Amino acid sequence: MKHVLSHVRGGDWKSLLACFLYFDTGFTVWVMYGPLAQSISGDLGLSPSQKAFLTAVPVLSAALLRVTFGNLYQAMDGRRLALLGIVLSAIPSAVLLFLPTMPSLTLLLVLGVLLGMGGASFAVALPMAGSGYPPNVQGLVLGLAAAGNIGAVVDGFLFPTLAERVGWQHSMAAALPLLALSAGALLLWAQDRAPKSGSVPRAATGFAATLGVLVVLVLIVNAGLFGLGGKPGMLLLPVIGSLFVVAVLPRRYRSVFAERDTWAMMLIYSITFGGFVGMSSYVSPLLIDMYGLSQVHAGLWMAALAFTGAMLRPVGGWIADKVSGVRALLVLLAAIAVCDVGFAVFKPGVQGGIALLVALYVAFGLGNGASFQLVSQRWVGKAGLMSGVIGAAGGIGGFYLPMALGTAKENLGSYWVGFAVFGGISAAAWLMLAALRREWLAWALPEEEEVEDDTALSLGGATETV
Repeated sequence: MKHVLSHVRGGDWKSLLACFLYFDTGFTVWVMYGPLAQSISGDLGLSPSQKAFLTAVPVLSAALLRVTFGNLYQAMDGRRLALLGIVLSAIPSAVLLFLPTMPSLTLLLVLGVLLGMGGASFAVALPMAGSGYPPNVQGLVLGLAAAGNIGAVVDGFLFPTLAERVGWQHSMAAALPLLALSAGALLLWAQDRAPKSGSVPRAATGFAATLGVLVVLVLIVNAGLFGLGGKPGMLLLPVIGSLFVVAVLPRRYRSVFAERDTWAMMLIYSITFGGFVGMSSYVSPLLIDMYGLSQVHAGLWMAALAFTGAMLRPVGGWIADKVSGVRALLVLLAAIAVCDVGFAVFKPGVQGGIALLVALYVAFGLGNGASFQLVSQRWVGKAGLMSGVIGAAGGIGGFYLPMALGTAKENLGSYWVGFAVFGGISAAAWLMLAALRREWLAWALPEEEEVEDDTALSLGGATETV
């Protein structure tokens, strides 16, 4: 612990704390629909797929906004961007507080796009926190900043209980003082030392266009226009949105999509972070439907699970600093695949199901920290952009997870097929990383460790020959 504290104090720890609070409150806003989904669904009469879509829209919104928000960070001071993000993510809570009538699903979906700004904070909070520290502790520092995932704990504890007293619509106003707290911390403490390049007007236009197009696409899918209505439209939405986001990026940044490693890391993060945020946004209705828990008890389990995953994220970064993110992720991806397939095959009861969920969240949390330790080493000088791009993949994974679970429930009467699909994707990612292991270790390990690793391999080969 003393070693960790010495590293933290060796940089700008006040800025790190401000970035943590920004991401923490942003995450609280981001997945706010999840623990309230049962109440919202009951009042609006939503089907399982509509309920899944409602909880998934903020996740997808954050995924796509991260890219253009991260691009804007490359050109603009991070503190100003963070304050803009806080203002935009506060709008849904303020609207629902003063709205005199019950909101429609359409309005909630539009507000869900703005809730995604809470998740988009990832593309600014992480590189801004890391800008005050040297490269050798980036895994630890980024893990600490991203432990703002703990914001989901607030969702589970706070909103279901408030909803029983004042109604789900007004309970969301509790997010406003939390956002004000993080804004104050940013104004007082945050410093962005990352180098800037590119055009602010062009980057800002791309970000604003992404926000507007997301609102339009969500409305199109919800209204069933242009043949995109219903489940096919919901599943196509991330693809259409992603194509638009890539189109508005500057050409020099689009070049990262030509790199195989970009796609590999996007797949990995869509499982680790996608699993964390997707499950966090949907675990409350999942526990209610599968095991008959009350909304308050399901919210408490959501809080406990999110706390587990969030607290282990910096541990994952620290472990990756020691053994490399490659080795850590080989173990963690295998664990995620086994847990998901275990759900699908054994169909566990409440105790077994919660045990598997705890194991999943342990792997998600450690995997998130390990993933971004690799990003900071592989893409030096592009931290903001790659945080956005790879973070977007995590958000898209988080969109598809509840959609897969909700669609499986509606069409097949159970969630098990959804778990099987996610487990199969995790197994495929493990196979890919195993194939890339030696190549990635060449840049993922410090030079002296790489020599030791090669020496050990050579000795092993000599022993086998003898």
